[in-house]
Amino acid sequence: MNSENTRIWIWLTQAIGYNTSKIKKLCSLYPDITEFYNGGINEWRHSGVLTQNDLDKLSDVSIEIADYIIMRCKELNYQILCIDDDQYPSCLYNIFAPPAVIYISGKLPDVDNRLTIGIVGTRSATRYGLRNSYQIGYSLSKYGVVTISGGALGVDCASHRGSLAADGVTVCVRGCGINSSYLGENASMRRAITARGAVISEYPPDESARNYYFPARNRIIAALSDGVVIIESGAKSGSLITANLALEQGKEVFALLGNNSPQNEGSNKRIKEGSAIPITDFFDILNAFDSLYATNENVDIQDISFDDIEAIPVKGMKKSDNKKIKPAQNKKNKTENSEPKASQKAKPKKLLSVTKSAESNKNKPKPQPIHRDNVDLSDNARVIYEYISAEPVHIDKIALDNNIPVFKVLAAITELEMKRLIEPVQGRRYKLKPEE
Repeated sequence: MNSENTRIWIWLTQAIGYNTSKIKKLCSLYPDITEFYNGGINEWRHSGVLTQNDLDKLSDVSIEIADYIIMRCKELNYQILCIDDDQYPSCLYNIFAPPAVIYISGKLPDVDNRLTIGIVGTRSATRYGLRNSYQIGYSLSKYGVVTISGGALGVDCASHRGSLAADGVTVCVRGCGINSSYLGENASMRRAITARGAVISEYPPDESARNYYFPARNRIIAALSDGVVIIESGAKSGSLITANLALEQGKEVFALLGNNSPQNEGSNKRIKEGSAIPITDFFDILNAFDSLYATNENVDIQDISFDDIEAIPVKGMKKSDNKKIKPAQNKKNKTENSEPKASQKAKPKKLLSVTKSAESNKNKPKPQPIHRDNVDLSDNARVIYEYISAEPVHIDKIALDNNIPVFKVLAAITELEMKRLIEPVQGRRYKLKPEE
């Protein structure tokens, strides 16, 4: 890293801003940015890139501000990656407005040569959204995929935590400085990410969060990702901005199938208009990139615990709800000599009665889902609905047995799921859904 170049790129961002295409233009015009800086006001003006307002700001901002930021990064053990560094990701440089500087805590993976999937969605995630975000992050990581997200409440942190649970590599792109106290409830998660992957930002270490930083941050998530998955997105969700940017950058966009609630209005609309590929599990994502990841026959994604999702914070949670999100205590950690409180002594009897009740009902047959009458369906959806039973069946078998192309099967499956007539089972299989 050229320290003088680093000073100048940081100085430029402090003067003319972060999310601007002018940075890339200057990088193209000046292979050595020191030539631009040393040329002074006349060189800056004749570059043809900057407005008079930009020139005034460059004259007003001292290079010493860059020295302070570099000092803070050294204190915090952050790496600084500039747009003209050899290690700067090509996928990031190739977008319309790449950041001049990226601050990194941890180690940024080789995003140009590894399969990377961005996972985005609502901060007000339901349990369904949290579970799927966690499971997709976990399963993709087991297959060696790098996951990218924004570290926000809800879907973002669920996907990060799923990747961490699988000992995978994940990248958190912050809409503030890495050292900012914003979202302190996720601080321990960010520390864990740093040990496995990287927490990054285009903003200096102590920069506070601002509303307009987050839409700008989304262009970086999209750029670092080969594909972006939307999980639970309302009609005006910020995750749709990421999806739009991904489409503009020529990336694949996926959306998790959801019900007709406002929580899924945005993602379901993308599926209906054809701008997002419908998915039900991580296999649907991998199948779109089957030449980019190495399969491992020994990968075990079945042994996954969802206990962690109980501790994932979501937007709108009240302080009184804290007790609902604490992880369950591990009874094995209690010592044999610990004395239960008096109020707890009756609990074993209650548990015993529940156990006996469960034992007595164990052999009773469970009600089986049946096909419903008078359901308005398209022709293909009707055929497939009558074919599917209570036993899970793979989508390829559905297509083969009914002589329907897979892409038409997918459309019919989407229709049936949205009408809550069938439900997915892991491994691209489907079965009838019991009446609710």
